[in-house]
Parts: sequence; C-alpha cells; structure tokens
Amino acid sequence: MKIVFTFPGQGTQHAGMLQNLPGDEMAQAREVLGAETDTLDSPAALEHTRAVQLSLLIAGVAWARELERRGVAPDIVSGLSIGAYPAAVVAGALDFTDALRLVALRGDLMEQAYPHGYGLTAIMGLTLPQVETLLDGTGTYIANLNAETQIVIAGTDEGMAQVAERALAKGASKARRLAVSVPSHCELLHEPALKLAEAFSRVTLSRPRCAWLSGSTGRVLWQPEKIADDLAMNMARTVRWQEAMIAASEREGRLAIEMPPGGVLTCLTRQAAWKGEAISLERSGVDVAIHLAKRLNA
Repeated sequence: MKIVFTFPGQGTQHAGMLQNLPGDEMAQAREVLGAETDTLDSPAALEHTRAVQLSLLIAGVAWARELERRGVAPDIVSGLSIGAYPAAVVAGALDFTDALRLVALRGDLMEQAYPHGYGLTAIMGLTLPQVETLLDGTGTYIANLNAETQIVIAGTDEGMAQVAERALAKGASKARRLAVSVPSHCELLHEPALKLAEAFSRVTLSRPRCAWLSGSTGRVLWQPEKIADDLAMNMARTVRWQEAMIAASEREGRLAIEMPPGGVLTCLTRQAAWKGEAISLERSGVDVAIHLAKRLNA
C-alpha cells in the first residue's frame, strides 16, 4: 500500500497562499528571485502566469517537505501541469533552485506568447467524443482529460465561449472559464515549450528517489532526461490526469494527499476508480494526513 503526493496546477491559486508556509522555502526562493518573492501571492501578482506558477511551486514543495519532516514520505508523486515541477523537486529529480529559475522562465514564455485573449474552459457532464464534436470551426483544442466527464479546452476567449454554448445546449452540466490566462496543453504552446527545453539542456536532473508519475502520459519515468523532456514540453501536451491516477492505483496507491492550495485534484482522483483515501491537505490538515498514513502502514 503506497502514499501518493499530488500537486495542483493553475486555477487553484488564491491570494495569501504563501503566508505562514512551513520550512525555509520562502527564504530559498528570495535568494533566487529577490524582492519579487514577497508579493508573489498578492492579488495583483496572481493576475500573471509567472507569479501563479512560482507560488504553486513554492507552496507545493514547502508542504510536501513538512509532511516528510513529520514522518510521511511519498512512494509516488504526480503533478498536474505546473504541479509536475514541485513533484520533481520532492522526488529529488530537480533541484529547488533550478526549479525556481525554470518555472519563472516557463511562466514568462507562456504569458509572452499569449498576453491576453486566451485561456482554458472546463466542460463538465460530457465525454471526450462529445466534446470533440463541438470544436469544429472554433480554433480550440482539447487540453486536459481530467475525468471521464470533465474535459478542459484551450483557445481564444471567443472560441471557448462558442464551445461552451454548444456544450450547454448538448446537455453539459457546466462550462466554466478557468483562472488561467494562457492556452495551455495544446500545440499553441509548442514553440515556447521548445525554448524551455533549451533551458533544461543546461540543467542537471537526477534519478528520482520515488516514482515520478507523469500527468501528461500516465506513466512513471525514472530516467532524468525523460523527466526533463516531460517537464519542458508538458505545457504543449494534453494533461491525462485520469490515466495518471489509474496508474497510481494500479501501483497500489491507496492514500493520495493533495498539496495546497485547493482540493480539485482530490475530487478528480476520487473519480478515477480510486481504491483508497484521497484528501486535500489544505482542507483536512497535516494531522489528518499523518493519521491516515500511519493507519495505512499499520
């Protein structure tokens, strides 16, 4: 029976999310990023992709390391989109300092490519084949396969609004614009991804000390070069979260602990035929996570 740490992507961020973090990750981040660190989680800063992604990286690493200090270590780690970066740090595959620099660049590249007018929209209540029939002529793309009936599309604001209208007419329970300002996880970000891959060529990764499960392929990767490719290119690749959690379950994952902020991945994990417990650390608290981990290993 194994413990899985999951790390959320954009859309879960909120103002003040870096306040009162455990550990010294904020101090480490300040050494790399300077004064920017102190306002990363302000409402104004979180309007920008760079600040959102850096905040998710810092929070994810800080809370995962706090659990480890208190005796709860992961057997498997997996992150959705930007969440793959704190997962790689916690697994020991990527140095935290390198991750800060790469994530800052990632956010800049994504926002510079599409400064406005683009984003993501979640369609709930329809299957992938149903959503695919709605995309024609809209210039939108399938971005995330989060659950059997939760599909995220990427594209222009106008194109996504058109698909949302069609989806609701077809019987979707909800079509919601996400708090993401770039068209992630589709071919629109292929060129920025190649630029990030070039930056990765100058960074040394290590073999992870626990299973690093890709949210893009649903497969565990051990080779540093394959993890680097996955991290660099995941902004342009479809997220396959449901497949990843099915793979974690097949590897005897029985306790999934979602790092702050939010609880979106916990809900999605439960929908992926999960056989054990799935909790949000932000909502359940560290003590509950420790209790469940001890019970799992009893």
